[in-house]
Amino acid sequence: MLRIWFYLWSFPATLLGLLLALVARGSGGVLQRVDGVLEAAGGWPARVLRRGFPFCGAIAAITLGHVVVGVSRDALSATRAHERAHVKQFERWGALMLVLYPLAGLIAWLRGGHPYRDNVFEREARAAEEKGRRA
Repeated sequence: MLRIWFYLWSFPATLLGLLLALVARGSGGVLQRVDGVLEAAGGWPARVLRRGFPFCGAIAAITLGHVVVGVSRDALSATRAHERAHVKQFERWGALMLVLYPLAGLIAWLRGGHPYRDNVFEREARAAEEKGRRA
């Protein structure tokens, strides 16, 4: 029952992710489900991820709820521990993550840090990634 709650709580963000996944699939990408998370690789969203975003540049993958969109299957595999930490954050914060994540970047920047690297959500995901490497 708790698992269903996590899916419902994060559903608004997941819906955005599903739209991106459909765009990826419709533009030549592939979809796969891994551990209850839909992963989309390639297609038009991959080109956007490779081009990058302000403050962080190019990225290998992005998480929206229970959907991870990546530049390739290899990128999804390489970033899985990191992106699963973001899935857990969406399960904890729900759609609020869509506001909290950029707000955390702004706070990091106002404190003199980097809006991406010093974002509390990114630090948590990097810690989970590191823990996975050590295990």
